[in-house]
Amino acid sequence: MQFDNTEKAYGLKSNSDLYKSYLIYRLIANKYLVAFSTQVAWLILKLRLPFIFVFKKTIYKQFCAGEQQEDSLKIVNLLASQRVKSYMHFAAEAEWTEEGMEDHLQKSLDTLSFSKGNTDVPFTVFKPTGLGSLALFKMKTASIALSEEEEQAWERMLKRIERFCEKAIELNVKVLIDAEETWIQGAIDEVAERLMTTYNKKTPYIFTTLQMYRKDRMEYLKSLYEKAEQGNFYLGVKLVRGAYIEKENDRAEAKGYPSPLCESKAKTDEEFSQALHFILPRVDRCHLFLGSHNEANVLQVVDYMKNNTISPSDQRIWFSQLYGMADHITFNLADVGYQVIKYVPYGPVRKVIPYLIRRADENTSVSGQTPRELDLLRKELKRRSDSLCASKNS
Repeated sequence: MQFDNTEKAYGLKSNSDLYKSYLIYRLIANKYLVAFSTQVAWLILKLRLPFIFVFKKTIYKQFCAGEQQEDSLKIVNLLASQRVKSYMHFAAEAEWTEEGMEDHLQKSLDTLSFSKGNTDVPFTVFKPTGLGSLALFKMKTASIALSEEEEQAWERMLKRIERFCEKAIELNVKVLIDAEETWIQGAIDEVAERLMTTYNKKTPYIFTTLQMYRKDRMEYLKSLYEKAEQGNFYLGVKLVRGAYIEKENDRAEAKGYPSPLCESKAKTDEEFSQALHFILPRVDRCHLFLGSHNEANVLQVVDYMKNNTISPSDQRIWFSQLYGMADHITFNLADVGYQVIKYVPYGPVRKVIPYLIRRADENTSVSGQTPRELDLLRKELKRRSDSLCASKNS
């Protein structure tokens, strides 16, 4: 399996789009420029300065499908033409008020209804702190007793999540639960386990997310599998690297506790590989959603499937990348029949700026990822230029 066929990887991009992608990744490659741009973005957002069009034409277009559901559907259809599935998500940050969280739930339900019956959208996703208070997740994770009023707010949050999950299951759509920071993840894990116990009796409709840059996730995965066996339910596990490196390490240093994260990328890679080694032989009970831009991780799964005569179209194993990133993995996998799916976010430009900032930060923090994107984009630009010259000379 090779991932360097750039003609397949960028077949949906025009020459103009390809060049814009190259310029954006050049920007992202400079961590100092990203840090400066991030501060400018927050300032524009806070002061409501009239420079949003700059983001809309550049980084927004690279990583977001558009402002409305209809914009996302165009992208979904384009991806489907190359045998790539999608899961749409209203990526705006929710307001932590009852009204704001109810509104976020309604937006999420609207996204589900909009894609009703569309087999190219087999998954959906929700961020727990979009439907519940960050403070409550933090208190529950720290085992702090809630007041009666807080308990009622927690129950309302659980009802919102259950409404979303039940609507998805009614539409035969599987649900991915986003992972968040360690200081709220304990409560999210409890909610995810409760949902899997309830809804995963016959098939894994609910998928929890494990961030493998955490030192404790391998042991948690093993304990989760034991619970599934004892409770006779299926596991859905989305494996990701993790997206809050600086935030986690800064908080640990400020509060004087050991970092909960692996000490190096190499150690994270090792933890990720161990998780795959654990899940793949147990894929009958534990379905895998591989959220990775790491070619080695993807090849590990592909090789296992080949060696164990698991069909590329097997519904128990999915490969996923973010929209605007790792197209060389997405489209080359899809070309040979693997189950591949893109995360397709949408929302008003101002409201998705926090998401865009995370994407830029994530790219600068992963060693080798941005240079790889740039190398492949350069290769495809050269291939097209050479092809054009050859056609003119013939």
